[in-house]
Amino acid sequence: IRASPSEQVLCSARASVLLYDEGQRQWVPAGGPPQSPSCVQLFHQPSTHSFRLVGRRLHPEQQVVLNCPLGRGLRYSQATPQFHQWREGRRVWGLSFVALPEAAQFAASVLRALQGGALGVLTLSSPSGQ
Repeated sequence: IRASPSEQVLCSARASVLLYDEGQRQWVPAGGPPQSPSCVQLFHQPSTHSFRLVGRRLHPEQQVVLNCPLGRGLRYSQATPQFHQWREGRRVWGLSFVALPEAAQFAASVLRALQGGALGVLTLSSPSGQ
């Protein structure tokens, strides 16, 4: 997955990308084990005013483990300063950030995207439904 020439990267951070497994009631690495850091980026397409989150594992082959549009009504939650999550359809995504400053900057960028596009909500409280 590549950014189109007109897409802009608004923010990048290092984080492990996780999916919540409802059956096992636990977080599992997106793309399968092992859990490893990814480069997670927030992209903006100015012509359509759309946003998406893309995550690529840093090693070994830059596998894409996240490609998620920021849709209307998306609720992005900071469960802890270093762990953020959101629901996309039936999937619950999680990001476990390597560094707190990157987590804070990433959350602020997602908040601006959601507010600017009137797409969703950023919450600072613990998520419900788990």
